[in-house]
Amino acid sequence: MAPATVSRFLNGGIELPPATAERIRSAIAELGYRPNPYARSLSRGRTDMLALAIPDIQNAFFSQLASAVDRCAEEQNLSLLLCSTANKTARELDFIERLRRRFFDGLLLATNHADDGTLAEAINTADSNIVLVDEDVPGARVAKVFSDNEQGGFLAGSHILAAGHRAIAYIGGPPKLMSTVERRQGLSNAISASSDARLVCCLEHDYTREHGRAAMAEIIAHHRDVTAVFAGSDEITLGVLEVLREHGLRVACDLSLVTFDDVGLLHLLDPPVTAIRQPTAEIGRKAFERLAAAITGESVEIATERLPVRLVERASVAAPRRA
Repeated sequence: MAPATVSRFLNGGIELPPATAERIRSAIAELGYRPNPYARSLSRGRTDMLALAIPDIQNAFFSQLASAVDRCAEEQNLSLLLCSTANKTARELDFIERLRRRFFDGLLLATNHADDGTLAEAINTADSNIVLVDEDVPGARVAKVFSDNEQGGFLAGSHILAAGHRAIAYIGGPPKLMSTVERRQGLSNAISASSDARLVCCLEHDYTREHGRAAMAEIIAHHRDVTAVFAGSDEITLGVLEVLREHGLRVACDLSLVTFDDVGLLHLLDPPVTAIRQPTAEIGRKAFERLAAAITGESVEIATERLPVRLVERASVAAPRRA
């Protein structure tokens, strides 16, 4: 029997008489044959592998995102290559080049830094099988799936104002990053609706614990009138909490706090921290669906999809302290 006929049978391309099919199966069992996935990929022009490139594998948000995408890939019998870029442009460009060379069929890319145009150009000239997740690369003409950051900032601001706070600080990520700008804008929109409230300061650098520590220390030193803080990520919030503890200050009693993400164990803290929750699993699922559709040749709209966030009220916001 011709090898091509056996190959087509094993791949489901043809049906053979029961006796012939049984002979093939018996031979496979006797020889212990296992298909070579690499040879199969070459013949089909596909690897059945997707890549997810994230800035920091230790960050709880990106870990949950990776878990959601991995579940989707498993359901579709696809392999997932998890790539950590350390938030470096050079490594992001390397994974885009690997996609161009067909190391995998598609790339989900989550960056966490501002782009000077280099990344956008590489994305636009590489392949349509790229979906941006969580953060934008301005000018990139691919499908994008984000949270509604501005809605989150507005919800946080409105909740803080409802508790009676009028002097508020924002600790955000990199100043030119989409999420930083939009979360700040949402907070500003809420504050501007109040005649006597003000945004005392915006301290923006990185979505890291170190930045949270430095920003909270600056607020304590130079902005003692601030009674509430909106932190742009859980990582920033952890740094804020460390500094408050070092200064003997209590969340809610001395300073109200709302964070963005809600991917950690905030409900176990004392007091539990109020948060704007991102739909992390849904972001991963939506991005995966768009990428899978593009790979199979379906028409995928090059547009931005924003998923709604929600306020998870706990106990970290209370009426402002007395002077």
